[in-house]
Amino acid sequence: MSRRKIREQIFKMLFRVEFYSEKEYEEQMNLFIEENEPIEKPDERYIEDKFNKIIAVLEEIDKIINESSKGWKTTRMGKVDLTLIRLAVYEIKYEEDIPTEVAINEAVELAKKYGTDDSPAFINGVLAKIA
Repeated sequence: MSRRKIREQIFKMLFRVEFYSEKEYEEQMNLFIEENEPIEKPDERYIEDKFNKIIAVLEEIDKIINESSKGWKTTRMGKVDLTLIRLAVYEIKYEEDIPTEVAINEAVELAKKYGTDDSPAFINGVLAKIA
């Protein structure tokens, strides 16, 4: 699976955070893998590992977002936009092997597919301030 496709799968799993409690994350991961089969085992492990790493620092990520986005707190953002921003912020701040420009570009591309017409520009603006 390509990095872009893996990132998209992580986005889809991370989106579930908005609808399920932390106690349900493991069950949701199992359902997600089942719903999206076939996923090769290395890709499955990577998706699960990255999801868990993002969840572990989610409060820090949201703090970064809230401090950087004037007038747009995480509680006000659309769930798709917020999820894409969280994923990109994680990649920018916690993954040294992913260039900032790549993290931003990938978030914008996913926003074109899953967000509203305004999502790409909004996400790009928020991430530019964070970067």
